[in-house]
Amino acid sequence: MADRASYAYDPVGTGAVSHQHRMEAGQLWRQYVIAGIANIAIASTGYSMGWTSPINIKLQDKNATDSPLDEGLAPEELAWVGSLLPVGAIFGPFIGGLAASKIGRKWGLMSSAIPLFVGWILVAVAKNVGYLYAGRIFWGIAVGMLFTISPMYCAEIATNEVRGALGSFLQAFITLGFLLVYGIGPFVSYNVVAYVGVAFVAVFSVTFYFMPESPMYHLIKSDRESAAECLMTIRGKSRTGVETELNQIAADVNASLEKTATLADVFRGSNFKAFYISCALVFFQQFSGINAVLFYMNTIFKAAGSDLDPSIATIIIGAVQVVASMITPMVVDRLGRRILLLVSTCGTAIGLALLGMYFLLNSQNSPVVSSIGFLPILSLVLFIVTYCWGLGPLPWAVMGELLPIEVKAVASPIATAFCWIMSFLVTRFFEPIAEAVGMYVAFWIFGVCCVCGFFFTLFVVPETKGKSLQEIQDILAGGKSKPEKA
Repeated sequence: MADRASYAYDPVGTGAVSHQHRMEAGQLWRQYVIAGIANIAIASTGYSMGWTSPINIKLQDKNATDSPLDEGLAPEELAWVGSLLPVGAIFGPFIGGLAASKIGRKWGLMSSAIPLFVGWILVAVAKNVGYLYAGRIFWGIAVGMLFTISPMYCAEIATNEVRGALGSFLQAFITLGFLLVYGIGPFVSYNVVAYVGVAFVAVFSVTFYFMPESPMYHLIKSDRESAAECLMTIRGKSRTGVETELNQIAADVNASLEKTATLADVFRGSNFKAFYISCALVFFQQFSGINAVLFYMNTIFKAAGSDLDPSIATIIIGAVQVVASMITPMVVDRLGRRILLLVSTCGTAIGLALLGMYFLLNSQNSPVVSSIGFLPILSLVLFIVTYCWGLGPLPWAVMGELLPIEVKAVASPIATAFCWIMSFLVTRFFEPIAEAVGMYVAFWIFGVCCVCGFFFTLFVVPETKGKSLQEIQDILAGGKSKPEKA
């Protein structure tokens, strides 16, 4: 009788449930739309992170008419404004991880809007530098939460054929946020920049409210019917059409729930190898100097005395970032992770070496400088493009592939917090070190770190392209760095 009932409600009149399932294609565009709306919050964090580049110049100028502060900020205060966002982001992953497991991926993402809103309100009403410090910390908490929950949500709603593309949305959307703040920041008032930030968060909150929860979260909570409803919405299929996939997800969830990992498990055997590779990759990501370059973009162009208006140069860099970030998702599954990381570390090292050379010549008042005003932009374009190809997106992708499911919940927040501790050190001490030893030495230090990253990738990082999670664990356990299976 059950079969007859299924036939009676067969919407396409095929007469067989299994045949209907095979024929039901679903609507792939739904996954892109849902992931895109989820990543509006990521774009908002990019806008927040890039805020310092156009705003620092307004805050430094005590005669600026649209600065909210009575006096211009000292270099020490500016360094704290730049570096306090990563401080908040150190704590965000633990809050985000807890929220994702207790209230769900959807509501965890929604709750990240709270610290974003609070941060923008503090920045908008700032009367002294303390408001800016507090606002940046709140933004950082949101960044840490979103970097933890957003990739999780996108991975859990994606089918296998688009998981790589949806996973790379984070890098692409964050660069869109940077480009927006670079594009409007120099040309509108301080308050307008803040109001756009508030509007950004509001658009995310309203649109994402109507998006579904991750089916995996409902299954973890033993709510199969809610999981089915979500999966039907995400896939654009009937209840019968999602049944096979629902069974598969349920089996994966049950298998992972049977295994639990403690903190001690992270430091055992192949788990520890996966963990230290993940931490090393985020170390090289941060010590490429990316956040110092982005936070102090206008300052760098001003210091370089480039012929091009610093604001225009920054917009060019922002646009290059967006374009470069769109390339990785198209090639990463064909070329593999290792080759892109090798190209990336090599390219960033060359870009930083050239940038350092320019600042060295500039500090010595070399006559050559007047004829190579284009070099800072050329160097930064090379640096940004190659960073976006590998060091930007791939440490997160490789981390997700190396860490076993049961270990990921414990290890990922630690590795993410470690990433933001490194980011804090870079953004806080870049300017004082550059002042003390010269901008060129600071860039060369970052360049040396990129060279170290190249050799670490060459000798230690395994290739995970086209390999199952179990094959990756076997590689880690066997200690092979470049497995090539026939």
